[in-house]
Amino acid sequence: MSSVAPIFLPDEFNAASYFVDRHILIKDGRADKVAIECGEVQVTYRQLFERVNQVGNGLRRLGVRVEERVFLLLLDSPEFAASFFGAIKIGAVPVPVNTLLKSADYEYLLNNSRARVAIVSDSLMAAIQAIPRQHLPYLETVIVVESEVVKSEAVDGDPRPGTLSFKQLLQENSCVLQPESTGKDDAAFWLYSSGSTGPPKACVHLQHDMVVSSERYARGILNITDKDRCFSVAKLFFAYGLGNGLYFPLAVGATSILLPGPPRPHSVFEIIERQRPTLFFSVPSNYTKLLAHPAEAGREFDLSCLRHAISAGEALPASVFYRFKERFKVEILDAIGSTEALHMIISNVPGAVRPGSSGKIIPGFETRIVDDSNRLVVQGEIGNLLVKADSTCAYYWNQHEKTKDTIEGHWIRTGDKYYQDEDGYFWYAGRADDMLKVSGVWVSPIEIERALIDHPAVQEAAVVFRKGQDELPKPVACIVTRNGAAGTPELARELQEFVLSRLPVFKRPHRIEFLPELPKTATGKIQRFKLRAGFNE
Repeated sequence: MSSVAPIFLPDEFNAASYFVDRHILIKDGRADKVAIECGEVQVTYRQLFERVNQVGNGLRRLGVRVEERVFLLLLDSPEFAASFFGAIKIGAVPVPVNTLLKSADYEYLLNNSRARVAIVSDSLMAAIQAIPRQHLPYLETVIVVESEVVKSEAVDGDPRPGTLSFKQLLQENSCVLQPESTGKDDAAFWLYSSGSTGPPKACVHLQHDMVVSSERYARGILNITDKDRCFSVAKLFFAYGLGNGLYFPLAVGATSILLPGPPRPHSVFEIIERQRPTLFFSVPSNYTKLLAHPAEAGREFDLSCLRHAISAGEALPASVFYRFKERFKVEILDAIGSTEALHMIISNVPGAVRPGSSGKIIPGFETRIVDDSNRLVVQGEIGNLLVKADSTCAYYWNQHEKTKDTIEGHWIRTGDKYYQDEDGYFWYAGRADDMLKVSGVWVSPIEIERALIDHPAVQEAAVVFRKGQDELPKPVACIVTRNGAAGTPELARELQEFVLSRLPVFKRPHRIEFLPELPKTATGKIQRFKLRAGFNE
């Protein structure tokens, strides 16, 4: 059990006041310091404070009340920050959603959240406009965040009723606003957890949750200060990105660097070299893409500004850690978190990285590894990871049985399989539903992937299980080759023998499949269910 000091917050607490207002109201405040950089746009803490207030006042004028949901379909931008905290400041509940979904997904999310007001980037409006109006019984008003060219018409050319301009909303509302008298345990925002086994589930996070993650991880592990500049490849709608790119820097008065578009390697390198972040947050698949991107004009990219690079979303292969450190002279701190826990719960720490592991439990949190009968496993044995963290969501919205299955008092079942070594480091073994018994022994796909990724011809690897001709499950490896190498039968046999030289015979891939890329979610996680469905024995 950790002995770190508890976090004390007053019973009356509003997260927007803590993360935004505080920087203006404190003595020698940060009013003129840049809070957000987005391309050529810079927003100071005073400007953010005023825009948060204008959005809050605008939402109130639209009749938005305490605990009412406000739907956010927004690119990473200053408008995201103003909308998110503007809603929280009046006691409403912002609901950021994935910007890469389809109209049918947004129809489900809008109706599940019962949001009457949505704030949407104009480049994403078509997906909302494509939903028949009669299919959205709750939605009344869409506030459009305009780019240079505003298109607020429906797909068929008819004006969409109930559409307002975000810019006009700011202009027409006061920049003075008192925060709602919310409590630290009131609902603050929702985040939808991925729906790999069904529709997405809304995790209801409370006013104090962001403070806990900021104190335990951003301060406690990364030692973040107001001198830091944060750049996150993971987008703000993702729990990981929301911390990295928004409330971590705002917790300490640092600067956030936002990228509205996709994080292509060239764009990522350009931002690092031009805007010089000190903390860089990414995911394993993006680190792999950065490594695959060649130096330009005979000059290596300069990442010397980074004091830490951080990874989450999937387990970071040790080979990626070593290759990145060798090429860019920067260590990657791998960690694990979840939408339910809000941010990191286990992490490597600077100066004590164990490549391939997720690190150690973050001080202030607790873990258990148990078997399927809820008994603690012996050290080194794979089991189900349970976590105790005060940043964990209160419950799943309108999912009573799922809440009871996942949250057990102070503890939450992560759905991850882990084991812990003798030094206290945690090693990821896969999702609970990805593990299978082969020859009577539990086999982790991650273990096979770690072996494959060490081969010089392999850029990425994902292992799934499919039934063979004998109707028994067999491991199948999906491979993306490095540097455009040809996926030949000879290479497939070589990879099978390579694994066999490191692992028992029953863990040798039954089949090797070469793919141009692995299917991934918007947050960089491999969609194994698609790989499982794509094979036919």
